[in-house]
Amino acid sequence: MDKKAKKRVEVLRKKIDQLLQRLAGAKQQPDDPDEPARIQAEIDAAKEEITKLKAS
Repeated sequence: MDKKAKKRVEVLRKKIDQLLQRLAGAKQQPDDPDEPARIQAEIDAAKEEITKLKAS
């Protein structure tokens, strides 16, 4: 991985941490029943991108 890819992975990991916190909050307060699924989809997409970056 080059520097740019490493930086992107670092940014994605921080984003995943924030999304996990939002997901926990969304599960505790189900104001919007679709929100946990949306957040989980964002987490999955970020993890997939990390996997692609590590493979390249």
